[in-house]
Amino acid sequence: MSGAIDITASDLKLESKAPTGPLAEKWSKHKFDLKLVNPANKRRYRVIVVGSGLAGASAASSLGELGYHVDCFCFQDSPRRAHSIAAQGGINAAKNYQNDGDSIFRLFYDTIKGGDFRAREANVHRLAECSVDIIDHCTALGVPFAREYGGQLANRSFGGAQVSRTFYARGQTGQQLLLGAYSSLSRMIELGRVKMHSRAEMLDLVLVDGHAKGIVTRDLVSGEIKAWAADAVVLATGGYGNVFYLSTNAQGCNVTATYRAYKRGAAFANPCFTQIHPTCIPVHGDQQSKLTLMSESLRNDGRIWVPKAKSDTRGAAQIPEAERDYYLERKYPSFGNLVPRDIASRAAKQVCDEGRGVGPGGLGVYLDFAKAISEKGKRDIEGKYGNLFDMYAKITAEDPYATPMRIYPAVHYTMGGLWVDYNLMSNVPGLFVLGEANFSDHGANRLGASALMQGLSDGYFVIPYTVGGYLAGEKPGKAGVDHAAFGEVVSTVKSRSHKLLSIQGNKSPRQFHRALGQIMWERCGMARNAAGLEKAVTDIRALRAEFWENVKVLGDGSAVNTSLEMAGRVADFLEFGEIMCVDAWHRQESCGGHFREEFQTEEGEARRDDDGFAYVAAWMHRGDGKVPSLAKEPLSFENVKLSQRSYK
Repeated sequence: MSGAIDITASDLKLESKAPTGPLAEKWSKHKFDLKLVNPANKRRYRVIVVGSGLAGASAASSLGELGYHVDCFCFQDSPRRAHSIAAQGGINAAKNYQNDGDSIFRLFYDTIKGGDFRAREANVHRLAECSVDIIDHCTALGVPFAREYGGQLANRSFGGAQVSRTFYARGQTGQQLLLGAYSSLSRMIELGRVKMHSRAEMLDLVLVDGHAKGIVTRDLVSGEIKAWAADAVVLATGGYGNVFYLSTNAQGCNVTATYRAYKRGAAFANPCFTQIHPTCIPVHGDQQSKLTLMSESLRNDGRIWVPKAKSDTRGAAQIPEAERDYYLERKYPSFGNLVPRDIASRAAKQVCDEGRGVGPGGLGVYLDFAKAISEKGKRDIEGKYGNLFDMYAKITAEDPYATPMRIYPAVHYTMGGLWVDYNLMSNVPGLFVLGEANFSDHGANRLGASALMQGLSDGYFVIPYTVGGYLAGEKPGKAGVDHAAFGEVVSTVKSRSHKLLSIQGNKSPRQFHRALGQIMWERCGMARNAAGLEKAVTDIRALRAEFWENVKVLGDGSAVNTSLEMAGRVADFLEFGEIMCVDAWHRQESCGGHFREEFQTEEGEARRDDDGFAYVAAWMHRGDGKVPSLAKEPLSFENVKLSQRSYK
C-alpha cells in the first residue's frame, strides 16, 4: 500500500476455525467435535490465567471446577479489585421476559449491526446463545438482579436496541457479577484447585517450540521477577483505553500483557477500534488523571439536550422548552436517546463544536431527568439510579434531581485486541485470550451492556470446552521453568527493568503518559484524518525517543515501586499508540468508533467501504521501530445483509 506510512503484507494466514453448517447449530456442533480430556487426565494439566475480572475469575473457577490445576494472577491486592466492578448499567441476555419481540437472533443481529458489520458472525451468534444461560447461572450464584413486583427479573433498555433485554443490579451490576464469580473462584482456591497470585504483574510471555507455555511476572511487593510454567496460558487482562491517559478506566489498566504477547508473535487485531462513551462527567482540570463514567442506563429516563442558540450562557432552568434542542430525539426518532454509543458521542461533539455546548469551556451537554421525575416520581428514579445520582453529586457538588447532569464523551472500551479464532485461541498455539483483551465479538462498536455478557460467556461457557480441545493434543508438563526459554525471557525482563531504572532523566512517567494521551485524543480520538494520523505517528516516535533518554524512575527494583510499574506500562503505550494510529490510517473508511473525517455521508454519518475493508486487520510485530506487517481475515455475512446503519 502506497502512502506516507509504509505497510507490508504479512505471510500469516488467519483461520477463524468457525464451524460449518447452520448458524444456530455451529456452537453445538463444534462442542461435540472438540477433543476431550478425561477427568483423571485433567488433573495432570496446569493452566495459567492472567486477570481476575469477570472473564478471568469465571475462567479460573470453571477450569478449576473441571479438575485442571490453575494459577491465577492479578496485579491488584485482591481479585475483587478487578476493573469489572466499574461496569454499572447491566448485562444483556435474550430472555424476552418483556415479551417485546426479543430473541437470540435479534440480539445477534443488533450486535452485528451495532458493531457496524465488522465482527465475525459465528462468534457473535454464540455470544447471543450463551447470554440466556449466563443470567440463570449468575442468579444461581446469588447475584441480586433487580426484580419486578411479582418476582421476575427486571429488564431495561440500552443503546442500539428497541427491546428491553438488559438485566441489572441497580447501578452496581459489574460489582455484583464480579462478587458472584469471586465466590466461585474462592471455592476453588479453598479446594486447592486454583492458586491465587495477587500483586503480581505479567511482564512477558514464554514460548516453547512456538507454543505458549508460561509467563514471567514481577512481584509488586518484593520486586522478585519469576517465571511460571503451564500447559496453556489464558489472558483476560482487559483493554488498552488508558493509552489516551484520560479515560474511564482505572489508572492501573494497561496494555502490557497483550502487548508483550504481540511482541512474542501474537497478532493484534483492529487496535484503532476504540469506544468513546457519550455519558461521562466532563474534564474539570489540567491535572485530572481519570474520568468518571455515568452509566448508559441513565439514557433510559434522561433526555439529552443543548440550547438551540450558540454561546447561550444561561443556566438550564432559565432556558425554556422552545429554546432547547433535544438533538438525539430530533435526528434519530426511532431510537432517540438510546442510539449506540458511537453515534451519541459524535452527535455530542458536533453540537459542542457548533458552540452550543454547556458548562466550562462549552464541552458538555445536558442529561435531564425533569420529565421522568415529573411523570414517575423521584422515588422511582431514585430506586433505579440512586447510587449513580449520589456519585454524580459527590463529584460535581450539583444535585442531579434538581438540575440536569452535564456529560461529555470520553474513552471507555476497546473493541480491538489480540486476534483469536473461534476457540478464543490466538495465532500462538496455547495462548487463549478472553473478554476485552480479544477482538472477537463487538466489531467496530460495542453495544452497552455487552461487555459483561462477553466476559462471562468466554469464561463460563466457551473456554472450558476449547482449552480442553487444545490440551487433548498436548503432553502435560512439556516444559518447566528450568527450560532455557524461561531463563532467556527472565533475563530480558530484568534487563528492561534495569534500563528503566538507570536512565535517571528529568521527566516522570506520568508526564510522558499525559503527553501521549494528548496526541492520541487529538489525532486518533473521536475523529481522525490521514494528515493528523501521520503527524501522530511522527510525534509518538519523537516522544518515545525522548522517554528512553529522559524518563526518571524513582527507587529501585527490590521492593514496592509504583514509579517502575508505571514506567513499564507507559513504555508499552508509547509503542502501542503508534500501532493504533497506523491501523486508523490504513482503514480508509468510517465504521463504528473509527470515524475518518474523509469518509462520511452528506448527513455526517459514518460511511463504510465494504468492498475494500470488510476484514479484520491483524498486525504482526516486525521488530522495534518498524511498522508492523498486516494480515487480513475476510469477514463474510451470510445471515445478515450488509447495509448502511440507520437508527432514524
